[in-house]
Amino acid sequence: MLKFDKSWRFNSPGPAPQGVIRDFYGLIEKIVAQGDAWAVVEQCKDSFGGSGTSSSLSWAWTDLSNLMDDMAENAPLFIDAFCKCCESLDQAGLGVPAIEHINSILAKHDAGYEIQLPDLIATRAYTPITVPRLAPSLDELARKLIDDCLVESERLLDAGQGRRAVQEILFLLESITTAFRGMGEDTVTIQGKYFGPIISEMKRRERGKAQENILNWMTILHGYLSSPTGGGFATEPT
Repeated sequence: MLKFDKSWRFNSPGPAPQGVIRDFYGLIEKIVAQGDAWAVVEQCKDSFGGSGTSSSLSWAWTDLSNLMDDMAENAPLFIDAFCKCCESLDQAGLGVPAIEHINSILAKHDAGYEIQLPDLIATRAYTPITVPRLAPSLDELARKLIDDCLVESERLLDAGQGRRAVQEILFLLESITTAFRGMGEDTVTIQGKYFGPIISEMKRRERGKAQENILNWMTILHGYLSSPTGGGFATEPT
């Protein structure tokens, strides 16, 4: 096993070049030709993290190729696995490439590494690849807003704070509708600052569509919650 920066095992400094993968695979083909092909390929699979025996020699080659491609996402681990493979086959009495030959392949394809036993040395500076955290989509943000408001409203109701529970739902309705302010199709945009004017304009634009029913339901709910005989909480000027 080669010695190298421990952090490379957990944060890949980058993949191995395709040329290195092809040449290493070609070397394995030459090694395999010296013995029982199926048994040797299975032995190579073990070095690249494989488990279980393939159903045929053809599938063994395919499985080995897939294992090598997966391991090659982390170049140091890939080079280390190939060296372990060669060491294992050497102990089995097969001829394997010298370290100088492996280094020549790494240099030819500008892999950025060199073997100086027992170490694997980086020939240029590497910064571990940071996988960016995907920003939540607008749909996810909207769902979170709705869920948070409903949960908070239920909590307030359970605590006997009905007025604040109603206010939470009104806040949700206001947030949904005011998000459409300034939006529209072509040159027509939605104007207005409060729930009433925005909803009215949206209903005119969506007349005859399924969205019209949704907007009507929102209007009814908002009116009920705002009414002294309903929720009893007014939020916008007339």
